Amino acid sequence: MSAASPVIVWFREDLRISDNPALAQAAESGAPVLCIYVHDEASPGIRPLGAASRWWLAGSLRALDASLRERGAALHVLHGSARDIVPALARAAGAGAVVWNRRYGAAEIAVDTGIKTALREAGIAASSFNGRLIHEPWTLTTKAGGPIRVYTPYWRAMRAKGAPDMPLAAPAALVGAPFPAAGGLRAVPVDALGLEPTSPDWAGGMREAWTRGEEGAQARLEAFVTGGMAGYGEARNRPDMPATSQLSPHLRFGEISVRQCWHAAEHAEASGSVRASPGDLETFLKELGWREFSYYLLHHNPELARRDYAPRFEAFPWRSDAGQLDQWQRGRTGYPIVDAGMRQLWTTGWMHNRVRMIVASFLVKHLLIDWRRGEEWFWDTLVDADPASNSASWQWVAGTGADASPFFRIFNPVLQGAKFDPDGIYVRRWVPELAKLPSSVIHAPWTAPRPILDAAGVRLGSSYPSPMVPHDEARARALAALRSLSAKA
Repeated sequence: MSAASPVIVWFREDLRISDNPALAQAAESGAPVLCIYVHDEASPGIRPLGAASRWWLAGSLRALDASLRERGAALHVLHGSARDIVPALARAAGAGAVVWNRRYGAAEIAVDTGIKTALREAGIAASSFNGRLIHEPWTLTTKAGGPIRVYTPYWRAMRAKGAPDMPLAAPAALVGAPFPAAGGLRAVPVDALGLEPTSPDWAGGMREAWTRGEEGAQARLEAFVTGGMAGYGEARNRPDMPATSQLSPHLRFGEISVRQCWHAAEHAEASGSVRASPGDLETFLKELGWREFSYYLLHHNPELARRDYAPRFEAFPWRSDAGQLDQWQRGRTGYPIVDAGMRQLWTTGWMHNRVRMIVASFLVKHLLIDWRRGEEWFWDTLVDADPASNSASWQWVAGTGADASPFFRIFNPVLQGAKFDPDGIYVRRWVPELAKLPSSVIHAPWTAPRPILDAAGVRLGSSYPSPMVPHDEARARALAALRSLSAKA
């Protein structure tokens, strides 16, 4: 590679300049860099982004472009098949190398492998790096050499490898290479991708809740490690408290790396700059570990979003009820903690993790609707709709996944609400028609005497729905369905 030959940096799920191994490699080469993002909706098997994720992506791409321009480069956005675009662009630009950070889905690996082969056949170097995980899926195995199937042994194996490497600094300056005029390829503005809503504009609540891009990610991490991490071990289960990191969408789009999160949390606890305990730190690190385990599962089970990890559940007697699915999606189930979660999701593109478990359990076990319908809804409405964590977590709640919560463990949404939102603060925020109810009945308004309902302006079945199904009846039906599955085994 001559000194004048540019290096193409192909950004994908790593939309940041700090701790980005591919970008760091290109910068260290001293060659001009041509930074690209290919919006690929054409390659077979790659799942199109949901609407909320598309909205997030647009802001993240603009933020990355601004960061690159501050250092002398720019982000060139292309639309089409990466299999065709990347090799063609490399030839047109006279590139000496193309670098990127790895992905772990089967379809993505197939695309990347094909491109790497095409580049090398053309005499162009191609290198990939780990910019997404602490440990890549093939680096941890059982003693027999097979994949680990349970989270706790996975976590032990992960911890046994020690702390991750320190994050890489952002390049101080870059030499940007011009986009080639030859080759028939064209970079497009982010707006041309049509990622964001126009009319109706449903993204107002998300714009209010989030700052997309690496700067927003770093600010969110700083706020968490300097304040939110204290008491995290217990408070993270409380949706009525600002006690979670809310880093998940930033991690999903690679605006921040897991190594940065890990080391920032460890440093904050070790330095004594926050009142977090070792238990708070360990709980947070385990959450990062669950994300790693989810990618591990996805790599070893490419159909994780479509097929039950536990094959026996393929015969489960799921119900198909479009009306009930719609009620769940709109937050009109009659169970306040469930409805609060679904409305928070629709407004902000995010839902508290404890509430995610509650609403998922309700769909799967109270309504007996296939977990895949819920996973699809989350994929479309979550700004952190991660291809690994979304599928693994839905299967965990449904009892169909690896190391899953047993199907017979059926959350009572009333008790869950009373335990984790004891004063009804969360419900009052997201279900304002119940705001005037006293805390003693806010999670079960149908139990309130008529005078209390009248005083609060609540008319069950009108201003707020009655429960879709009584809990005891739903529980009995779910357990009967589980027994029928066992009888078929």
